[in-house]
Parts: sequence; structure tokens; C-alpha cells
Amino acid sequence: MARVAFLGLGVMGFPMAGHLKKAGHEVTVYNRTSAKAEAWVREYGGRSAPTPGGAAQGAEIVFACVGNDADVREVTLGSGGAFASMERSAVFVDHTTASASLARELDAAARERGLGFVDAPVSGGQAGAEKGILTVMAGGEEAAYRVAEPVIGVYARAVRLMGPAGSGQLTKMVNQICIAGLVQALAEGLEFAKKAGLDAAAVIDVISKGAAQSWQMENRYRTMIDGAFDHGFAVDWMRKDLGICLDEARANGAHLPVTALVDQFYSEVQAMGGGRWDTSSLIARLQRGAGT
Repeated sequence: MARVAFLGLGVMGFPMAGHLKKAGHEVTVYNRTSAKAEAWVREYGGRSAPTPGGAAQGAEIVFACVGNDADVREVTLGSGGAFASMERSAVFVDHTTASASLARELDAAARERGLGFVDAPVSGGQAGAEKGILTVMAGGEEAAYRVAEPVIGVYARAVRLMGPAGSGQLTKMVNQICIAGLVQALAEGLEFAKKAGLDAAAVIDVISKGAAQSWQMENRYRTMIDGAFDHGFAVDWMRKDLGICLDEARANGAHLPVTALVDQFYSEVQAMGGGRWDTSSLIARLQRGAGT
């Protein structure tokens, strides 16, 4: 069992840290809003600390799952940040979906302090975090990864080292690029079925047995038909992720025309008041008649 810290107790971090405690690890948590940390301690036990550095002190592995690049910098290098308090040879694991350039920056900063660093964004959403079945794509030095891998396995069904620092974030970008196109195609297919007078659920039942099958089809078609958009990853966060993808594509020369288009479609959903709706809400834009 390890001494660990977990920084960030949002919809993902709260259950992830809970799995660590239930597995027997010694867990100290930090959250910017202290009430969340207090609620976590009431539910799982363990301890909370008022700063990231306080939580990280004495930890063998420090995990973080916060909002964006600025938030990651704050909990690592900011005033009261974790890096200044971590012991040499401790490992920092960042589960935030952030930029690859930030991962490389933090990897370099960690090396200067004798720390290990792993960028390890996750896929699987809130449900995957709660059930402990996330997919984790990691970047960093193998030695640091090997320290973290068995502990990550408490809340992941798949974890893999993809390459040096930044590789985990780049792999997560591929994940988001693929999801964006799939959700838009599913939205268009369901809207077409409706306009054609078909039973959309029956259509999905048939075509999901063939080449059109996908996780998004099997897990999101019903919520899309029902117009219930509170079952997954929020549009605001998807736009953040797609912005990271598009920035990276401009840097590496990749062409992402569909991703750029779907990003704009999500901006229309935000304008409809759907920033906190889940990503399947692309169909709401079609039902509104946008773009027709």
C-alpha cells in the first residue's frame, strides 16, 4: 500500500480518490473548494490538506485531476504547489486533459527536482470513474510509470505507456478527435431516421450489430432520442479538449477539418444554453434546425 495524495475532487477525481482509499492506500486529498475535500473525508476517511503542497508532503505518488493547463500549473508550481513539497523520487501523475507542451514543461521541472512525472489523461467519463473502469493513456519515463501503474490500476481497466512526456496527452487528443466525429455522425443518423419516419430505436438495434457499431452508438443513442443530456462529459469540457487538439494540429501540421467543424457545432450548443449538457447534445442543434 502506498502513501498518496489526490489533488482535485471534481466529478472524476472524487470517485478516483475514493477507489484509492477503498483499496487500502493512505490518501490525503486537496480541493480548491474545501467543502468538497471535507465531504470526501466524511465519505471515505483519509485526510484533507489546505494546499496542494500540504497534501503532497510525504506522498510517494501525487495524483491530480483538475480543469486545464492553468489549474495544473497552479497545483504543481504555484504558491503552495505540490512540487516544492514532494520528496525526491516521488512521482506526480497528472490525470487532467491538458496540452502536451505543458506535460513536457512539467516533466522538465520535475526532473530538476529529482521527481518523476507522468501525464496520464483518462477516458471513460464520470461513470467510468465511479465504476473504476477508466482507460488511462500515459506519457513519461518508464521508471516513473512503473511506480504509478499498479496504483492507477485501482480505478482503471486499461493503462498503457504511450511514449515520452506528452504522449499521453497526444493520445487523448486522438481519442477526442474520434469521439467528436462519431457523435456528430450519430446525431445526423438519428435525425435522418426520424425525418424518414423510421423507429430510431429499432434502426439502432439493427445497425449496431454491423459495421456502424460504436460505444457512442450503444451508450448514447437512447439519451439522444430522449433529449436527456445529463449523462456524460459536458460540452464546455469537450470544447476545451477540442481546442487543445486544434492548437496541437496547427503546430504539427495535421489537418482536422471535421474536428474544427464539430467544435463550431458545439459552440452553437453552448449558445443554446447547453454548455453543461453532455456531448450527445449535438442532436439538439439539428432538431433546432441549425444549418438547414
